[in-house]
Amino acid sequence: MVRNIRRRQVGKTGCEVSVLGLGGAPLGNLFEVLPEEQALATVRAAYDAGVGHFDMAPQYGHGVAEHRFGHVLRQKQRDTFTLSTKVGRLLEPVRGGDFKRGNWKRTLDFRIVHDYTYDAVMRSVEDSYQRLGMSRIDIALIHDVDVAHHGDEYDARFKEAIEGAVPALTRLRDAGIIKAIGIGVNEVGPSVQFARNADLDCYMLAGRYSLLEQDGLQELFPLAEKQGFSFLIAGPFKSGILATGARPGATHDYRAASEAVIDRVNRISMICDRHDTPLAAAAIQFPLGQKRVASVVTGAVKPSEIEQNARFMAHEIPDDLWDELRFEGLLDEAAPSPRGPFA
Repeated sequence: MVRNIRRRQVGKTGCEVSVLGLGGAPLGNLFEVLPEEQALATVRAAYDAGVGHFDMAPQYGHGVAEHRFGHVLRQKQRDTFTLSTKVGRLLEPVRGGDFKRGNWKRTLDFRIVHDYTYDAVMRSVEDSYQRLGMSRIDIALIHDVDVAHHGDEYDARFKEAIEGAVPALTRLRDAGIIKAIGIGVNEVGPSVQFARNADLDCYMLAGRYSLLEQDGLQELFPLAEKQGFSFLIAGPFKSGILATGARPGATHDYRAASEAVIDRVNRISMICDRHDTPLAAAAIQFPLGQKRVASVVTGAVKPSEIEQNARFMAHEIPDDLWDELRFEGLLDEAAPSPRGPFA
């Protein structure tokens, strides 16, 4: 198993993260209940493989993911890995009766309350310490201030985050309690708006900069270059299709892939095959062509997936593959090619 995964700096901070990170959503029982030991074994496998960054959120399983990550990682030497978690959702205990759990299965008995105010963010960080059983978080991200989650309330939530969450996290960063601060969203528009209104170190962008689509090249990435912030790119497999290929039942953004997406993935896959490169290896390495990308954060639900992702990160991809994708109009001309392998 690969055990030497490169690290990159987060923004202008002294925080470094491994270029391959483990995301905690699946380990919080997203869509399916994971046996406890399988979930814990997956976190252990990631650490043993050299994965040095672990991302979670109170939302994931309504506390389940933070408990699971903490159970494993608090037994490891603390300076050998970095942790990111999120703020903006508090967990409120529920005593009796049912409540909305969304796509999370067998959650803890806490309902989610959105709150981006100063006091709520300070409480959220303290609550995460308790769930992790650890006294340090390296990166704190303001979670899901975007149109998809808040609709007509987006402007009010953005204002609440700018006036509350950003000052709270800035205070923690300035005091040296947290190394880096940022946001975690699935949309480019809010990221641009935050970049214009806040001094943040990193942006976790999920599903928007991938082998299938390169959103943000015109405005967001130039802002990162100018201001010096970094990206943590989540969802490089687009919820499945860039890991499995366009097989029956393949998903794209958590829905059945459209015919247009299936056709595009098949074209990309054929080029990968001609260059003896697994589609998933190209997908996991592609975002690292951007020097402002510090880490690619993938999900996993079993140790074998960790081992596979580490191998994909170590796969040597010929430059001709990227050139052919551009020639065929399958990559934006402005998207830089990675130079790997990264493990």
